[in-house]
Amino acid sequence: MPLLAWVGIAIVASLFVSAIVMKRPPAANATTLDDFDVPQIQDGTPHAVVFGEGWIEGWQVLWYGNYRTSKIKMKGGKK
Repeated sequence: MPLLAWVGIAIVASLFVSAIVMKRPPAANATTLDDFDVPQIQDGTPHAVVFGEGWIEGWQVLWYGNYRTSKIKMKGGKK
C-alpha cells in the first residue's frame, strides 16, 4: 500500500478517535434581562446636552436596546 494511503487512514482514524473522546459543552442557561448591567438614571436627574465634541463626567443611559425574549422553536430532532 502506498504511503499516501496510510497517511489518509491515520488522519481518518485520529478524527474518529478525537470525536469519540471529545467532551460535550455544558448546557447554556437562558439569558434574562437581569444579566445586563446598564446604568440607569434616577427620577429628577437633569439631562446633560452636549453640542459638538466634549467629555462629561457622570454619563447617563437614557435608553438602550429593545430587548425581548422569545422561545426557541426547534423542528423535529433532539433537544
